[in-house]
Amino acid sequence: MSNKHRDRTTREILKENLPESPRVPLYNPEALSIMKKRFDDWMKSSVKDADRAAWQKTPCTILGSDIPREMLYTPLSNMDMDYGLDLGYPGQEPFTRGIHANMYRGKDFTMRQLTGFGSPEDTNARMKFMLDHGATGLNVLFDLPTIQMYDSDDPMSEGQVGMSGVCIDSVEDVAILFRDIALEEVTVSIVTHYPSNTAILFPMFLVMAEERGIPWNKLRGSVQNDMTLEEIVRSGPEYIPPRDCFRIQCDNIEFIRTNVPKWNFITLNGYNLREFGTSAVTEMAVAVVNGMETLEELTGRGHDVDSVADRLAFFWSPASDFFEEIARLRAVRRLWYKIMKYRFKARNPRSCWMRCHAQTSGVTLVQQEPLNNIIRAAYQALAAVLGGAQSLHVDSYDEAYSVPTEEAALLSLRTQQILQSETGITDVVDPLGGSFYIEALTGELEKRILDEIDEIERAGGYVASVEKGEIHKRITGYFTDQQRKIEEGQLKIVGYNAYRSQVEPPPINVFRYPEGVELKQKKRLEELRLRRDNNSVEAALKALADACRKGKNIFPFTLDCARARCTEGELFKVFKEAFGVWKPPSMW
Repeated sequence: MSNKHRDRTTREILKENLPESPRVPLYNPEALSIMKKRFDDWMKSSVKDADRAAWQKTPCTILGSDIPREMLYTPLSNMDMDYGLDLGYPGQEPFTRGIHANMYRGKDFTMRQLTGFGSPEDTNARMKFMLDHGATGLNVLFDLPTIQMYDSDDPMSEGQVGMSGVCIDSVEDVAILFRDIALEEVTVSIVTHYPSNTAILFPMFLVMAEERGIPWNKLRGSVQNDMTLEEIVRSGPEYIPPRDCFRIQCDNIEFIRTNVPKWNFITLNGYNLREFGTSAVTEMAVAVVNGMETLEELTGRGHDVDSVADRLAFFWSPASDFFEEIARLRAVRRLWYKIMKYRFKARNPRSCWMRCHAQTSGVTLVQQEPLNNIIRAAYQALAAVLGGAQSLHVDSYDEAYSVPTEEAALLSLRTQQILQSETGITDVVDPLGGSFYIEALTGELEKRILDEIDEIERAGGYVASVEKGEIHKRITGYFTDQQRKIEEGQLKIVGYNAYRSQVEPPPINVFRYPEGVELKQKKRLEELRLRRDNNSVEAALKALADACRKGKNIFPFTLDCARARCTEGELFKVFKEAFGVWKPPSMW
């Protein structure tokens, strides 16, 4: 946290700055008094003793928040609800009901399915297939060596090239990946994960566009660029220190905001943190506190908050507690508005929007009776839409085994299209708004998210909590508890530890990776190193190392490295030598 707010937490700042105008409760006291008497009479005359004793029940779901639920919700559950302050109208503060006045009537949610496997040629063909069948955005996933920033011919990459994602080593591969795709007409989510990798892969994308004659101001899409992924979720063998990683995250934002104005320069990533094994509340608290600390750093560098905040985006994981998933999207949208308006004093309403992408939960998918995963993902997608997400990815039923087959990926896309075209759910804005249950749950989730933010800030802030292992400990404790509940059968997974069938299900078609990808990629790298100007490569890498050590914004230098045809592994080597290698607390 910056010096400006080091002595106060966000909760304290909001308490100090929120307007003191009296609330105007939606329900009048007389009506509530009558309702309370009738409710008490109903409880005594109609509700069984056992149900009264167990009036609150805590759902036990994968990655749930453990919030107790009452058996019945009435206006008594949220007696002081103020329509204007708590709900308002869509497209207006506090944005509980959505960031656009007409929501999906005005613009369909973007259908953005993850795509990535094998060689750049293989993924290029799959992306074209998805676009031809109605996808409205691209979401590019990279293989493990690319994510961990090793070249395909590095010994660390052996056996992993092109597995679980597409392999990329240089600008040459990026050019093949996007060959014949009209980048001016489609949004592209580049799943770079880490700030370090964003500083390597996104410059390659920009150089590819530059060489195709596409102005950067025509490009639309997003990168992840989130330190949480690099320092907490990552399972790689080599890490750079958190403060250097956070610096790179902010360097990337600074350059992209100025030079690629329509690009979302960070996706504050709750999704992968939750999939790593943490609760619905912690997922959002960590992403929000990262966003706040990022804004503090950038305003400290001299940027006006409104020049940065309007391009922040979030990434959430809707899991299986259906109503909680709807409520928490509404809750965090309202909380983010309050933070932006009353802590950061944002003047542009767009700066107060919590824009988000949602991807159905991969960790809820199981190999046992895999067709059940279609149902799980469909309900999770429904919750994301009812909660007001801007774009959506639906996991495929076979992802518990491998990369989706073409057939399974198409079925996931069809799930979105059916939700959008056949169910009527997009015709009414925030259709569950005003539900006694949803509004009470929304309020409780907002409170709990702010509670966790307060805890992180009191521990020194986001970066400091990562350095000290505080967030690691929170994840470990929650994940261990979840596993125990699954093993003991408290947390039921249909077809896995509950309602297990004695009949063997029919086999499914499991994706088969293309053969020869690793050999092909190694040969391509060998040819590149022979063809490029290696003096220019050496000079570009030396300039980058100097920028890292002197505190300059590194992005222009990684851009020069991309133009010189430096490889990903060569850039990562510079980062490790300049910043040193850090050992996460989970490895102590």
